[in-house]
Amino acid sequence: MSALNDNPFAVLTAVVAPAILTNACSVLCLGTGNRIARVVDRTRVITAEIASLEVGTSEYQVRLSQLERLQVRAQLLLKALRIFYACLGSFAAAALISVVGSALAFYDQRVAFHAAAVVGLATGGLGVTGLVSGCMLMVRETTLAVQNLTKEAELARTRYAGGQPPGRPSHPA
Repeated sequence: MSALNDNPFAVLTAVVAPAILTNACSVLCLGTGNRIARVVDRTRVITAEIASLEVGTSEYQVRLSQLERLQVRAQLLLKALRIFYACLGSFAAAALISVVGSALAFYDQRVAFHAAAVVGLATGGLGVTGLVSGCMLMVRETTLAVQNLTKEAELARTRYAGGQPPGRPSHPA
């Protein structure tokens, strides 16, 4: 216990680490929410394009597979966002538990201090585990986004292989 009394930075360190991780989770939540919005927007565009295409054409099939990947992306992003919000709560709780644990150490409440230390460590560990798993989901989602982009580029190359820019007829009128 005397180490905490001798070192004023021990309390600061115990509180700052969860606070920095809380900030990181907040940024991830914001970015993930933006990605969900982008998936929603792209889903609406693809759905409108599918409605204007003839069933069975290669472009129809490409758009349909893109729509399926967009649905998977949306589910991955939603799962990641839920995990990131849980991590945000975990890190905020760990910061509060660290402050309470520091007060318990100051008042020489050894048993309560040790209990707070165990709970704080478990809460922080849960947050870090969630952070890693949420990031893994984001990597899977990004892989699907790149697959859609690749298919989109292939479709554009096929459609405009004659050197005509989009929106121009292939022969003069």
